[in-house]
Amino acid sequence: MPDKQLSTEELIAQDVGARTPVGAMAQVIAGLALLWSLFQLWIASPLPFVFGFGVFNDTQTRAIHLTFALLLAFLAYPAFRKSPRDRVPLLDIALGLIAAACSAYLFVMYQQLAMRPGSLTTTDLVTACIGIPLLLEATRRALGPALAVIALVFLVYSLAGPWMPGMLAHRGVSLNALANHQWITTEGVFGIALGVSTSFVFLFVLFGALLERAGAGHYFIQLAFSLLGHLRGGPAKAAVVASGMTGLISGSSIANTVTTGTFTIPMMKRTGFSSEKAGAVEVASSVNGQIMPPVMGAAAFLMVEYVGIPYIEVIKHAFLPALISYIALIYIVHLESMKLGLKPIGGHQPKPWLRRLTGFAFGAALISGLSLGVYYGLGWLKPALGDAAIWVIGALLAAVYVGLLKIAASNPPLPPEDPNAPLDQLPQTRPVLLSGLHFLLPVVVLVWCLMVERLSPGLSAFWGSVMLVFILLTQRPLLSWLRTDGSHDHGSFKDGVIDLREGLIAGARNMIGIGIATAAAGIIVGAVSQTGVGLVLADLVELLSMGNLLLMLLLTAFLSLILGMGLPTTANYIVVSSLLAPVVVALGQQNGLIVPLIAVHLFVFYFGIMADVTPPVGLASFAAAAVSKGDPIKTGIMAFYYSLRTAALPFLFIFNTDLLLINVDFWHGVLIFIVATIAMLIFAAGTQGFFLVRSRWYENILLLLVAFTLFRPGFWMDMLHDPYQEVPPAQLAQALGEVSEDSQLRLRVRGEDALGDPRTFTLLLPIPDGATGEERLSKLGLTLMEEGDKVLVDSVAFGSPAAEAGLEFDQQILSVKAPTDRWVKELMWIPGFLLFGLIVLLQRRRQKAQAA
Repeated sequence: MPDKQLSTEELIAQDVGARTPVGAMAQVIAGLALLWSLFQLWIASPLPFVFGFGVFNDTQTRAIHLTFALLLAFLAYPAFRKSPRDRVPLLDIALGLIAAACSAYLFVMYQQLAMRPGSLTTTDLVTACIGIPLLLEATRRALGPALAVIALVFLVYSLAGPWMPGMLAHRGVSLNALANHQWITTEGVFGIALGVSTSFVFLFVLFGALLERAGAGHYFIQLAFSLLGHLRGGPAKAAVVASGMTGLISGSSIANTVTTGTFTIPMMKRTGFSSEKAGAVEVASSVNGQIMPPVMGAAAFLMVEYVGIPYIEVIKHAFLPALISYIALIYIVHLESMKLGLKPIGGHQPKPWLRRLTGFAFGAALISGLSLGVYYGLGWLKPALGDAAIWVIGALLAAVYVGLLKIAASNPPLPPEDPNAPLDQLPQTRPVLLSGLHFLLPVVVLVWCLMVERLSPGLSAFWGSVMLVFILLTQRPLLSWLRTDGSHDHGSFKDGVIDLREGLIAGARNMIGIGIATAAAGIIVGAVSQTGVGLVLADLVELLSMGNLLLMLLLTAFLSLILGMGLPTTANYIVVSSLLAPVVVALGQQNGLIVPLIAVHLFVFYFGIMADVTPPVGLASFAAAAVSKGDPIKTGIMAFYYSLRTAALPFLFIFNTDLLLINVDFWHGVLIFIVATIAMLIFAAGTQGFFLVRSRWYENILLLLVAFTLFRPGFWMDMLHDPYQEVPPAQLAQALGEVSEDSQLRLRVRGEDALGDPRTFTLLLPIPDGATGEERLSKLGLTLMEEGDKVLVDSVAFGSPAAEAGLEFDQQILSVKAPTDRWVKELMWIPGFLLFGLIVLLQRRRQKAQAA
């Protein structure tokens, strides 16, 4: 660890552009960043279509997006550690302009390129051959060498295919084909990943930057403090909640660690946490922010494209594991506070539990009532008012905004952030809560557009940002006007304009790294699609895992961690999901486990995020250690230890998809949430070695066993009673007639893969309605043929349920399994809870003995 501790500004500069030049160049960089933000707002808005001007297609917007990112990367990031930080050398300006020109080439020459697909001119070839190396150099500067080196390896692999050893060999790609595929088409650099960065991610990062600039970040921290500060280890619990709130809108775990950590880490240290533990709690909670919908570090939008399901579905599947993980982290902090014997802060006595619960229930009922009122009220207004609805709703929103500002003005303003202030007094919850309710309006607008209007994520973020721009421009003068006692000057409209300008610039600076990362990851995705290396890697992983799904998942997790050490979360997710997600699904089918694609994508994503914590390269741990002045490696190890619950979750939801709310009704979902939360808290107690008192080694093992039973009761129930009964393949029609419509048959099938190689796999056959088995078979679009003792697929109707399930002509049906009537797997929770009760009794006895 260097002796010189970095300031917060320097840490954020490292995260969003490590140069801070002075003079004219600072103005140029700020001007470019401002232009970039305005361009992104323009293309996201309906304005181009209203004015019939500035309407661009996807390829053109991606080209302009990358043009800004490349130019700013060369201006904002120095080439080497020793390069000047206060000025930009002429070489960097020249490289930035050339790189920007190569990217803008696709925008300028779009019409000509569209007229001659696949036929490269010399200019096209030269542009691509200059653009790709400059993109790799920008990647090295902005994100370190790892991603650039991996992209380079894939480029070399594309060209050197014929000379590769054994199973890695392929036909090879010519330089012309490579240049065309990677730079001129939308298969490589300008592919889906950069498209997602352009359409959605920028606007959400901008939304977060504007919200932070408006003062929402400070409000969230103060609110978390006032709510949780009086509990044991209150500041640490407040850090978790504040980081969670910030993580909802932040795209980077490192930026999150630094922004909330500057305030929360010193607070934790002053209550009794060591530097390393304080840093680790902040890292664990900030990294957790990236698995929390709606933004999920930009991965939510990529999943929409890669998995092919609506955005709202991604949010639904990702929500429960993220929430459980957060609740468990608060509990881990509670256990740490118990171990350290920490006492609550201040003389404020917490209310009795009954009163607190009543207050909470009243608050929840009030919010639910308001939500229902708004939902049904506006739902009724829209058809009644027709085209005028937008103006009436806008006026209502403005009235609510002014009303909330009046409430804020009648309460004292929030104290300025001072991590060194004495910790003997906590802010009162009511005045803190009332002083910033208007910050929730943009979030309400965003959620309304996403969930109710079902607008695209990009357009939703645009309307949320419009609300934020309005707040930034008006909150200062309106607060000064509404605060009648004149005790505090909030500033003028001019200060609001400065806030808006700085927020727009900060949003664009935060996006440089993400824009570059998605473009560089596009090279890897392009190489995979051009060379077919994905299939080779699938064979290799299958070979190493020897067909064992659990071993395969461990290998996938390990690869995500290794790649994630040098790659930003988004790039890591793109690379690993494009390489390994289809392999896990296919291997699952071969093992008789049907793994939904979204579960695999979330699995990969979770382990990519874990890499931000994991030593020796956990970047978030380094950032936290710089704030806490602790040892970065020890902080990383501690944070990894706290994040074990995040590492356990992906394995659990692969084997128990109920956790992702897949095919689960509302009340079943509520029950799963309650039991899974209890299971995760028990898991946390088992890994922390502390429950009511310090646990003995066998109690830790029993706690982990209880947690496993609650998470996956089916594991034990399958041992007691097979969920399926074997049916001879020749009796498939008869089996179809005997099972209920809402169930499925499991078929073990032998056929060929896309390359003509033999493969055996499992599939689920849905049960259509019909009076007899034969009628159901014909509704499935399936005709069977018996050849000796073999049952073969004779024909499959195009687009039929059987075709969608994966059945094809000439496949052999090896076995049929029909569901049996058996006890529900949840009955296994009973022995789990009984065992847990035994551990509680044992620890209670020791707790009383220690107290005596």
